[in-house]
Amino acid sequence: MKKNILIMLLIGIFGAGFACRNNKEKDLKTINAKPVYSYEEKLKSEAAVIRRFLGESSKYNSDVAFFLDMKIESGRNRFFIYNLKSNKITDKGLVAHGSGSETGVQGKLKFSNIKNSNCSSLGKYAVGGSYSGSFGKAYKLYGLDKTNSNAFERNIVFHKYADVPFDEQPYPICNSLGCPMVNEKFFGVVEKLIDNSKKKIILVMYY
Repeated sequence: MKKNILIMLLIGIFGAGFACRNNKEKDLKTINAKPVYSYEEKLKSEAAVIRRFLGESSKYNSDVAFFLDMKIESGRNRFFIYNLKSNKITDKGLVAHGSGSETGVQGKLKFSNIKNSNCSSLGKYAVGGSYSGSFGKAYKLYGLDKTNSNAFERNIVFHKYADVPFDEQPYPICNSLGCPMVNEKFFGVVEKLIDNSKKKIILVMYY
Protein backbone atom coordinates (compact mmCIF):
# COMPACT_ATOMS: atom_id res chain seq x y z
CA MET A 1 0.00 0.00 0.00
CA LYS A 2 2.81 2.37 0.99
CA LYS A 3 4.68 1.42 -2.17
CA ASN A 4 1.63 2.25 -4.31
CA ILE A 5 1.24 5.63 -2.62
CA LEU A 6 4.95 6.37 -3.17
CA ILE A 7 4.74 5.42 -6.85
CA MET A 8 1.71 7.65 -7.33
CA LEU A 9 3.48 10.57 -5.68
CA LEU A 10 6.53 10.11 -7.92
CA ILE A 11 4.34 9.94 -11.02
CA GLY A 12 2.57 13.12 -9.90
CA ILE A 13 5.84 14.97 -9.33
CA PHE A 14 7.42 13.91 -12.66
CA GLY A 15 4.16 14.46 -14.50
CA ALA A 16 3.87 17.99 -13.13
CA GLY A 17 7.49 18.68 -14.09
CA PHE A 18 6.91 17.40 -17.63
CA ALA A 19 3.74 19.49 -18.00
CA CYS A 20 5.57 22.54 -16.66
CA ARG A 21 8.41 22.01 -19.16
CA ASN A 22 5.92 21.68 -22.01
CA ASN A 23 4.15 24.88 -20.94
CA LYS A 24 7.47 26.73 -20.82
CA GLU A 25 8.32 25.50 -24.31
CA LYS A 26 4.91 26.66 -25.56
CA ASP A 27 5.43 30.06 -23.91
CA LEU A 28 8.86 30.42 -25.55
CA LYS A 29 7.37 29.53 -28.94
CA THR A 30 4.64 32.12 -28.43
CA ILE A 31 7.21 34.77 -27.48
CA ASN A 32 9.48 33.96 -30.42
CA ALA A 33 6.68 33.57 -32.98
CA LYS A 34 6.25 36.51 -35.34
CA PRO A 35 2.67 37.68 -35.77
CA VAL A 36 1.26 36.82 -39.19
CA TYR A 37 0.51 39.98 -41.19
CA SER A 38 -3.08 40.20 -42.36
CA TYR A 39 -3.54 42.70 -45.15
CA GLU A 40 -7.32 42.26 -44.91
CA GLU A 41 -7.42 43.40 -41.29
CA LYS A 42 -5.05 46.27 -42.01
CA LEU A 43 -7.17 47.34 -44.98
CA LYS A 44 -10.36 47.37 -42.91
CA SER A 45 -8.59 49.44 -40.28
CA GLU A 46 -7.38 51.97 -42.85
CA ALA A 47 -10.84 52.10 -44.44
CA ALA A 48 -12.39 52.90 -41.05
CA VAL A 49 -9.97 55.83 -40.65
CA ILE A 50 -10.85 57.15 -44.10
CA ARG A 51 -14.59 56.88 -43.42
CA ARG A 52 -14.13 59.09 -40.37
CA PHE A 53 -12.08 61.53 -42.43
CA LEU A 54 -14.70 61.65 -45.18
CA GLY A 55 -17.44 62.11 -42.61
CA GLU A 56 -15.82 65.41 -41.69
CA SER A 57 -15.54 66.67 -45.27
CA SER A 58 -17.92 66.67 -48.22
CA LYS A 59 -15.15 67.57 -50.68
CA TYR A 60 -14.28 63.99 -51.52
CA ASN A 61 -15.93 60.87 -52.92
CA SER A 62 -17.33 58.88 -49.99
CA ASP A 63 -18.22 55.77 -52.02
CA VAL A 64 -14.83 54.58 -53.20
CA ALA A 65 -11.18 54.99 -52.21
CA PHE A 66 -7.82 53.56 -53.29
CA PHE A 67 -5.63 51.81 -50.73
CA LEU A 68 -1.97 50.97 -51.38
CA ASP A 69 -0.44 48.56 -48.89
CA MET A 70 3.34 48.91 -49.12
CA LYS A 71 3.84 46.11 -46.59
CA ILE A 72 2.94 43.68 -49.37
CA GLU A 73 5.76 42.77 -51.78
CA SER A 74 5.66 44.64 -55.11
CA GLY A 75 5.14 41.44 -57.11
CA ARG A 76 1.80 40.91 -55.35
CA ASN A 77 -1.44 42.83 -55.73
CA ARG A 78 -1.34 45.71 -53.26
CA PHE A 79 -3.34 48.47 -54.96
CA PHE A 80 -6.91 47.97 -53.76
CA ILE A 81 -9.99 49.64 -55.18
CA TYR A 82 -12.32 49.66 -52.19
CA ASN A 83 -16.05 50.20 -51.93
CA LEU A 84 -16.53 52.13 -48.70
CA LYS A 85 -20.27 51.44 -48.60
CA SER A 86 -20.12 47.65 -48.90
CA ASN A 87 -16.73 47.42 -47.18
CA LYS A 88 -15.33 45.24 -49.96
CA ILE A 89 -12.45 45.18 -52.45
CA THR A 90 -13.85 45.59 -55.95
CA ASP A 91 -10.56 45.24 -57.82
CA LYS A 92 -6.82 45.05 -57.20
CA GLY A 93 -3.52 45.25 -59.05
CA LEU A 94 0.22 45.68 -58.86
CA VAL A 95 1.76 49.05 -58.06
CA ALA A 96 5.40 50.13 -58.04
CA HIS A 97 7.13 52.07 -55.28
CA GLY A 98 9.98 54.57 -55.56
CA SER A 99 13.54 53.34 -56.10
CA GLY A 100 14.62 55.51 -53.17
CA SER A 101 12.41 53.45 -50.87
CA GLU A 102 14.64 50.40 -51.31
CA THR A 103 16.74 49.59 -48.24
CA GLY A 104 18.66 46.59 -49.51
CA VAL A 105 16.75 44.40 -47.06
CA GLN A 106 14.09 42.22 -48.65
CA GLY A 107 10.60 43.19 -47.52
CA LYS A 108 11.73 46.39 -45.81
CA LEU A 109 11.10 49.83 -47.29
CA LYS A 110 11.76 53.41 -46.23
CA PHE A 111 9.71 56.50 -47.08
CA SER A 112 10.41 60.19 -47.50
CA ASN A 113 8.68 63.47 -48.32
CA ILE A 114 11.94 65.10 -49.47
CA LYS A 115 12.45 66.33 -53.03
CA ASN A 116 14.76 64.22 -55.23
CA SER A 117 14.71 61.34 -52.72
CA ASN A 118 12.91 59.12 -55.27
CA CYS A 119 11.04 57.68 -52.30
CA SER A 120 7.38 56.87 -52.00
CA SER A 121 5.54 58.92 -49.38
CA LEU A 122 2.98 57.52 -46.98
CA GLY A 123 -0.32 59.22 -46.24
CA LYS A 124 -3.58 60.40 -47.78
CA TYR A 125 -3.69 61.91 -51.26
CA ALA A 126 -6.45 63.62 -53.18
CA VAL A 127 -6.43 62.48 -56.80
CA GLY A 128 -6.53 65.61 -58.93
CA GLY A 129 -7.02 66.36 -62.59
CA SER A 130 -5.36 64.53 -65.46
CA TYR A 131 -2.72 65.77 -67.88
CA SER A 132 -0.60 64.30 -70.67
CA GLY A 133 3.01 63.70 -69.64
CA SER A 134 5.97 61.52 -70.55
CA PHE A 135 4.00 58.40 -69.58
CA GLY A 136 0.82 59.50 -71.34
CA LYS A 137 -2.26 60.31 -69.30
CA ALA A 138 -1.49 60.80 -65.62
CA TYR A 139 -3.21 62.26 -62.55
CA LYS A 140 -1.86 64.89 -60.20
CA LEU A 141 -1.70 63.91 -56.55
CA TYR A 142 -2.11 66.32 -53.64
CA GLY A 143 -0.65 65.19 -50.32
CA LEU A 144 -3.01 65.77 -47.39
CA ASP A 145 -0.63 64.79 -44.57
CA LYS A 146 2.72 65.98 -43.22
CA THR A 147 4.28 62.81 -44.56
CA ASN A 148 3.35 63.58 -48.18
CA SER A 149 2.77 67.35 -48.20
CA ASN A 150 5.42 67.89 -50.91
CA ALA A 151 3.87 65.45 -53.38
CA PHE A 152 2.73 68.09 -55.86
CA GLU A 153 6.08 69.94 -55.79
CA ARG A 154 7.91 66.62 -56.16
CA ASN A 155 5.81 65.79 -59.25
CA ILE A 156 4.47 62.66 -57.58
CA VAL A 157 1.62 61.55 -59.84
CA PHE A 158 -0.47 58.48 -60.56
CA HIS A 159 0.53 57.04 -63.92
CA LYS A 160 0.90 53.88 -65.99
CA TYR A 161 4.04 52.22 -67.29
CA ALA A 162 4.39 49.47 -69.89
CA ASP A 163 6.98 47.49 -67.90
CA VAL A 164 4.69 47.02 -64.89
CA PRO A 165 3.15 43.54 -65.32
CA PHE A 166 -0.57 42.91 -64.99
CA ASP A 167 -0.38 39.55 -63.24
CA GLU A 168 1.18 38.76 -59.88
CA GLN A 169 4.66 37.29 -59.84
CA PRO A 170 7.05 35.84 -57.22
CA TYR A 171 9.71 38.51 -57.65
CA PRO A 172 9.79 42.34 -57.40
CA ILE A 173 8.57 44.54 -60.24
CA CYS A 174 10.30 47.66 -61.54
CA ASN A 175 10.56 50.81 -59.41
CA SER A 176 9.32 54.35 -60.05
CA LEU A 177 10.83 57.69 -59.03
CA GLY A 178 8.36 57.87 -56.15
CA CYS A 179 5.09 57.72 -58.05
CA PRO A 180 2.44 55.05 -57.60
CA MET A 181 2.91 53.45 -61.02
CA VAL A 182 0.65 50.71 -62.39
CA ASN A 183 0.10 48.46 -65.37
CA GLU A 184 -1.58 50.02 -68.41
CA LYS A 185 -4.59 47.68 -68.26
CA PHE A 186 -5.15 48.25 -64.56
CA PHE A 187 -4.69 51.99 -65.10
CA GLY A 188 -7.68 51.86 -67.44
CA VAL A 189 -9.86 50.45 -64.66
CA VAL A 190 -8.79 53.14 -62.18
CA GLU A 191 -9.01 55.84 -64.85
CA LYS A 192 -12.72 55.19 -65.43
CA LEU A 193 -13.47 55.55 -61.73
CA ILE A 194 -11.54 58.81 -61.44
CA ASP A 195 -13.01 60.36 -64.59
CA ASN A 196 -16.58 59.39 -63.68
CA SER A 197 -16.34 60.70 -60.12
CA LYS A 198 -17.85 64.11 -59.48
CA LYS A 199 -15.63 64.54 -56.43
CA LYS A 200 -11.95 63.85 -55.87
CA ILE A 201 -11.14 60.30 -54.84
CA ILE A 202 -8.85 59.64 -51.88
CA LEU A 203 -5.77 57.48 -52.36
CA VAL A 204 -4.04 56.17 -49.23
CA MET A 205 -0.53 54.74 -49.09
CA TYR A 206 0.38 52.94 -45.87
CA TYR A 207 2.97 50.53 -44.46
